[in-house]
Amino acid sequence: MSHSEKAEIFNKNEAKVNWHDKALWFVREKRDTAAHKVKGWEELRNLASGIKANVLSNLDEYLIEFEENAQKNGIKVHWASDAEEHNTIIHKILEDNKVEKVVKSKSMLTEECHLNPFLEDRGIEVIDTDLGERIVQLAKETPSHIVLPAIHKTKEEVDTLFQEHLGTKPSNGNPEYLTNEARKHLRDKFLKADAAITGVNFAIAETGGIVVCTNEGNADMGAHLVKTHIACMGIEKIIPNEEHLGVFLRLLARSATGQPITTYSSHFNKPAEGKEMHIVIVDNGRTEQLSRKEFRSSLHCIRCGACMNTCPIYRRSGGHSYDATIPGPIGSILSPGKDLTKHSSLPFASTLCGSCSNVCPVKINIHEQLYAWRQIVTKEVKQPVVKKTILKITGVALSNRLLFNIAGKSARFMLKYAPRFMVYSKLNVWGKARELPEIKNQNFDDWYKVKRKNNG
Repeated sequence: MSHSEKAEIFNKNEAKVNWHDKALWFVREKRDTAAHKVKGWEELRNLASGIKANVLSNLDEYLIEFEENAQKNGIKVHWASDAEEHNTIIHKILEDNKVEKVVKSKSMLTEECHLNPFLEDRGIEVIDTDLGERIVQLAKETPSHIVLPAIHKTKEEVDTLFQEHLGTKPSNGNPEYLTNEARKHLRDKFLKADAAITGVNFAIAETGGIVVCTNEGNADMGAHLVKTHIACMGIEKIIPNEEHLGVFLRLLARSATGQPITTYSSHFNKPAEGKEMHIVIVDNGRTEQLSRKEFRSSLHCIRCGACMNTCPIYRRSGGHSYDATIPGPIGSILSPGKDLTKHSSLPFASTLCGSCSNVCPVKINIHEQLYAWRQIVTKEVKQPVVKKTILKITGVALSNRLLFNIAGKSARFMLKYAPRFMVYSKLNVWGKARELPEIKNQNFDDWYKVKRKNNG
């Protein structure tokens, strides 16, 4: 199914769509308030973008430096070329340590690699400990947002879900009660776990350490209670030096949720005595994206979700309509690079308004890259005959002034005098959901000629 078909399903519940839209715009407004309070916000964005550009231009050197320093600290470093190798490496580590129960903090990379079902099929229990992630895990769904994974769920839906899976009492969606019950449920999982898996927000080449940002402290709880900690990171997560970390921490939380800083910014530099720490560094298509000149800056992304919160399409179509690990505008330029045919509709799921680029903390030109993908999709993916025909006819009309004027006058006549069924037919897809504006007798050209004549 295409994005538009999945979005149509989401839009059947109008009240929920309106709530989803309002909730995300509220987060966008918080982001604006937080950004305006920082003196030199635009300079911070420029600096972050520059640091990321430097990293991508010297990625091999920084990765080698990071590996050397991590190993000096006693961390075991593994390299994975794709999702399958990533999953196999992790399973081998767990198998060697006789692990049966795993607690996992939010990691979009492990979602991308489909780690959970891979491990579960091999008899290992995997519990997502971020509350939003746990909600969608219980619902057997994927996250619909990279920062707010259960934003598509109302508190009443969560109430029903917890009654079914956690045995809670009906509370009419009481957030305090539901949160306390989730805390008790997850505390038991933490205490019984044999290993912890976390993501990586930033990996520092200079020190060989990693930083994990959470608001719930679940990454810390998991990593400190178990013997084996496995951190999974994409190759683009590197930053050169520890001094650069402050730039990104100031941008990340403000862009994501409007907070001054994430509640927990946890540093993991070496394993505790008697424990193991592993880092799995993953490519999985990133090198290929890096090779695409027009799209390499998409790897600057620090996964804040700001582009999703501002996007009018995402807000009213829901994250699941993108059918991709990373939804929204940034996902629409990352996903086609992995499977152009499957994700060919995503670059068109945009108004190209540029709001995503305006809020991106690392200044990715998202809307321009979406436009570039459209050109590639049109050339390389078979398009519907009706669409191609209409666009060819439109192209001819727009390139010929006489034909353009005739088409304009014909359209005005049809919209004003033709029977409704002739205008609002299957050929007019836009007419399914909206009324066209009232048509005046003149176009701009006619109006201008009369105005100029009257003014002498």
